[in-house]
Amino acid sequence: MGGRAAVETYLTGYTRLLADVAATGRRLTRDEIDTRRTLGERAADAGVGLRALVSGHLTATRTAWPGTPGTAHGVLAAVEQAIDAFTEGYERAQRLAVRQEEAARREFIDDLLYGRSDLGRLAERAERFGLRLAHAHAVAVAQGPTAYDEADPVPRQVESSLITRFGARNILLTTKDGRLLCIAPGDQEDVLAHFAKQAHAAVGGGRIAIGRAQPGPGGVVQSYEEALGVLDLADRMDLADPVLHAADLLVYPVLTRDRQAMADLVVSTLGPLTTARGGAEPLLQTLTAYFDTGCVAAQAARRLSLSVRALTYRLARIHKLTGANPVDPAHRYMLQTAVIGARLLDWPAKPL
Repeated sequence: MGGRAAVETYLTGYTRLLADVAATGRRLTRDEIDTRRTLGERAADAGVGLRALVSGHLTATRTAWPGTPGTAHGVLAAVEQAIDAFTEGYERAQRLAVRQEEAARREFIDDLLYGRSDLGRLAERAERFGLRLAHAHAVAVAQGPTAYDEADPVPRQVESSLITRFGARNILLTTKDGRLLCIAPGDQEDVLAHFAKQAHAAVGGGRIAIGRAQPGPGGVVQSYEEALGVLDLADRMDLADPVLHAADLLVYPVLTRDRQAMADLVVSTLGPLTTARGGAEPLLQTLTAYFDTGCVAAQAARRLSLSVRALTYRLARIHKLTGANPVDPAHRYMLQTAVIGARLLDWPAKPL
């Protein structure tokens, strides 16, 4: 909006005010200033452009000037007061609108990620923020060395890069619990890949987890929870990759689906390691390095800063304590599964 008629609506009483001020030489009263401020607020709420409104004030001033007696100084002082009060009200209304929009956006994001709202109503609200929840969506979560909120430069930098590359394209970038989130249509993997690249660079490292695309209004929260699970898994398993896809790590949730069965396997298979000098942890680290390097003793020894002879001694010690030989393919699968379970369950730090 910004047409002449719309502008004139918010100039009500302005020329009459100038005439009275010019005739008497007085300044604007408090009530008159409040009136101009209120008109500015209403103009902002109506969406009339500020440039057109200021131009309208100046045009009205020029039009009324020939018939206005008194000094130019008094009239110009009144013009300055009137426009200043008007723009103050306009800007105050805009700030309030921004805060309300931010609050509505944050409420929507919280409802979206926690699944607290009626799904039909949630889908309606989503369109306001560029999402069509009838389609599948995937969520990428970036965790950096510090916590971030939407006012920080890092989210703005990443969002600017996404918009420059892809435009609006039904993408929502936000923050939650100090992490950066990108919600994108499930068939636009390039968006999440670009987000991961930009977020990793912007936060100076960190780790990015990408959940699988999930359909329907509840798909976003499912993908988000899956991405959070991947971040937790990466910490437990000490996974080195900076970008992790939930689709590539599905074996781990499968292994822990029956937690009690996994705990029984860990205790029965690796429990005897707790009797070793120094406890189970050094020998568990040995098994982890050995399996992670494809059971190549020389590589595992280098990773642990050991000699091959020392590593071989540890493997023999593990065999003696557990009765399972890491070098024997017949025992290897059970041991490796138990080691993964120990890392997932944070054993032996947490008793099972």
